[in-house]
Amino acid sequence: MAEVKLTAELRTEFGKGAARRIRRADKIPAVLYGHGTDPVHITLPGHETLLALREHNALLSIEVDGNSRLALPKQVQRDPLKGFIEHVDLLIVRRGEKVTVDVTIHTEGEPQPDTVVVVDRNEIAVEAEATHIPEGITVSVEGLEAGAQILAKDLPLPEGTTLAVDPETLIVSVSAARVEVEEPGEGEAEEAAAEGESEEAAAEDSAES
Repeated sequence: MAEVKLTAELRTEFGKGAARRIRRADKIPAVLYGHGTDPVHITLPGHETLLALREHNALLSIEVDGNSRLALPKQVQRDPLKGFIEHVDLLIVRRGEKVTVDVTIHTEGEPQPDTVVVVDRNEIAVEAEATHIPEGITVSVEGLEAGAQILAKDLPLPEGTTLAVDPETLIVSVSAARVEVEEPGEGEAEEAAAEGESEEAAAEDSAES
């Protein structure tokens, strides 16, 4: 995953009022922490940060006060109604360091006819180098029959990436499609009711004329 460079500024104002002023200036309040360092309160450029955080587990290179730090978004707070970013917690990481993150699981392919694919886990925790976090894990369901299961240990992990969950964790299952069976006489009853409504409407039209 490519690094995204963001130029930040040190933040000296705090509180809700300060945060609103920062956001009105198209900036985002954030904090950098990790590796035993004191938290560094910063502001990030709004538009560039919004674009960067569209990528899950985006690796950010934060330039602040003449120093550069690699960081991963640990928590992104968004306005529940409007969806804009209110605050970002950034975890400082180092090159070569392994981190535990959640990555998205994608399915591809088509199972056997008359079956349904059930995705039990949309994400899974893995351990990977901070600079080599997989963007996602794709698993094939091509040709699978009802009753088939894909466990965490079956996932095709990129080299250098390991599971951070129980290998027996269920990820995807395939079940038989539900077939609705019409009750005997149910269709005939519906047809009779429809015919009765048509005859009643015809009688009303005749009476009106």
